[in-house]
Amino acid sequence: MFAMTTRRALMAAAAGLAFAVAGPAFAQDGKKPTIGVVVKIGGIPWFNAMEVGIKKKSEELGVNGFMIGPTSADPALQVRAVEDLIAQGVDVIGVVPNDAQVLEPVLARAMKAGIKVITHESPKQENVDWDFELASVQGFGEAYGKQLAEKMGGKGKYAVFVGSLTVPLHNAWADAAIAYLKKNNPEMELVGDRYGVAEDVDASRRTALDLMRAHPDLKGFLAFGSQGPIGAARAVEERRMGGKIVVLGPFSPGQGRKLVHDGILTGGYMWNPMQAGEVFVTLGKMLIDGKEIKDGMEIEGLGTIHPDMEGKDIIVDQLVNINDETVDKLAEMGL
Repeated sequence: MFAMTTRRALMAAAAGLAFAVAGPAFAQDGKKPTIGVVVKIGGIPWFNAMEVGIKKKSEELGVNGFMIGPTSADPALQVRAVEDLIAQGVDVIGVVPNDAQVLEPVLARAMKAGIKVITHESPKQENVDWDFELASVQGFGEAYGKQLAEKMGGKGKYAVFVGSLTVPLHNAWADAAIAYLKKNNPEMELVGDRYGVAEDVDASRRTALDLMRAHPDLKGFLAFGSQGPIGAARAVEERRMGGKIVVLGPFSPGQGRKLVHDGILTGGYMWNPMQAGEVFVTLGKMLIDGKEIKDGMEIEGLGTIHPDMEGKDIIVDQLVNINDETVDKLAEMGL
């Protein structure tokens, strides 16, 4: 269980919108630079871990950093959260987008107001100073495609979940994994296209159960989105298909460790969301201080970087393997 700071809700009565806000007071204290990070959804382990990283690095660097977690993965909630941060006059806005295109206008307004903008899990995002990734699209997607093929013996039906059909990074990973499988494992068959349920554990479970009923010979789930592997694994467990259906995807080790040890959740790859939280603050402080991002420079949490100056992307590969041998150690780190 993470040691969480007090949360309070920011309610917009007319629109019926709510955000779970953690950290120091929402208004700036007039002394420290302020960095507000809007994530996809509040209250789930992945973003709880990110919040811990934001808090830790904020204390180290002497900034007022906090996280806003919308109550659902609705892009409109993220837009409202960013609008609130603009109104507060924060120095830096960070976002893990649910819908990159929906956010473009409000991020443009933030930049026009002189606020620095950083995104994560959204390469090629428009209207940002920088986007950072702890895994390349090709590397992450192909690693999953290869692992799924190995676990399924190179043949059989599989389904793909993503956070939503409008999350660019999840769909790019899915594209890379599917392309790898089509090229290297032609006996593997994708069921349907992909399902946008992987940030909702209950929707993932229901969808997985529906797919198993519709396709009794289904052999694998590949879920991009931290709740997808958990939901699919619970469905597999309910149907007593553990060891017969492969379930792969990035998930919080603390949330999934029992399912892994029970042989229900096969495993996957992830990056450290706590580290991502720290990078939000590190990059934000650099931008506040006017430091130029350059090729070959060292940035804590990212290592040596080779940024795409035109696309405003900083991409590194720092994959962590989650399996029955590593899951406990990762969970003990608070992930």
